[in-house]
Amino acid sequence: MQTYRRSTSVSLLQAVEGAPTLSHLSHLASQSAVRLALIRPLMPKLLQAAVQAGALEEGSWCLLVPNSAAAAKLRQMTPSLLEVLQARGHPVEKLRIKIITTTGQPGFRR
Repeated sequence: MQTYRRSTSVSLLQAVEGAPTLSHLSHLASQSAVRLALIRPLMPKLLQAAVQAGALEEGSWCLLVPNSAAAAKLRQMTPSLLEVLQARGHPVEKLRIKIITTTGQPGFRR
């Protein structure tokens, strides 16, 4: 069985759009970033740069933070963050907050 290579190159964006699974993941990632942009101004200045957008699933959204202090502050702010998201037309019912470390593994501690 022979395999043939395409003679023309394809951009990453074209490849993502051409694959349904990748296209869906790309859409979820961009929607997650939009939500983060909406709530970031509500956060304290030092926290704004530390928070990253995480997974977006049916009615649930995850925020990634570097430490437990940031997670605690976001948990305090959760009701107001959800209110803003819902008022802007983003149906998020549950906000999950996960601590990530420098290794990139949620909850990993040395």
